[in-house]
Amino acid sequence: MIIRRAHSEDLPWLLEHEDASEDWIGRCIALGEYFVAERDSEVVGFLRFSRFWGKIPYMDMIRVLPLHRREGVGTALFRAWESAMIDEGAKHLMTSSEWAEAEPQAWHRRNGFKAAGSIDLRIVQPSPEIFFVKDISDVHRG
Repeated sequence: MIIRRAHSEDLPWLLEHEDASEDWIGRCIALGEYFVAERDSEVVGFLRFSRFWGKIPYMDMIRVLPLHRREGVGTALFRAWESAMIDEGAKHLMTSSEWAEAEPQAWHRRNGFKAAGSIDLRIVQPSPEIFFVKDISDVHRG
């Protein structure tokens, strides 16, 4: 499996498998805010991130095609992103999921995230959003 930053040639695949607009996806590709996973030269998943308050890396979305789930693709995407953020000097990572999504929350916890609070966003989704933070300040690259 190959994990890499997305490039403009990935736009059609991302448009098919992402919930965001073409303009937003293009913006994120240009800013290097996508990682994609390839298996046998086919993209099978992606991780999109942004920066909370303009500085804390925030994993917005991670998605793996159903046929490739439970094969380590999501974890490989996360590890590549985490490593890149450490290399860039980040001290913390953030992510979130809906309160009712037990499986994603368990995945976040297995990958070192701790719950940090929630916000009621039921004006746009059925349950509150729970936020997670991971301290990576003690990880050093040498």
